[in-house]
Amino acid sequence: MEGGEEGVEMVVDSKDLQQQSKALDKLTDRVEDRQLDSTRVQEAMASIAASAEADRNAMRIREKELAAVKINAADVDIIANELELDKKVAERTLREHKGDAVAAIRHLLH
Repeated sequence: MEGGEEGVEMVVDSKDLQQQSKALDKLTDRVEDRQLDSTRVQEAMASIAASAEADRNAMRIREKELAAVKINAADVDIIANELELDKKVAERTLREHKGDAVAAIRHLLH
């Protein structure tokens, strides 16, 4: 009987080892998942940074385009005085409408 009991203990030990092995694998998998998640986070952050840089570049280009638009200073004064606006707002709106005072005023009134 002693020989039979040792066989049972070996089966139990074998099952325990299998369970422990599976538990260890699960722990290892979770660590790998975290690493994958941190990689995804880093990729997302890099993408956001690239997108923000692209937005800044587009804004710089737009500002250069607006600065290149020729406007009449008298139009800026008229729009600012008649609509009671800051001259910067009047100038910006006039530049956005390519110097067309009528279009700028219509835009401001809507």
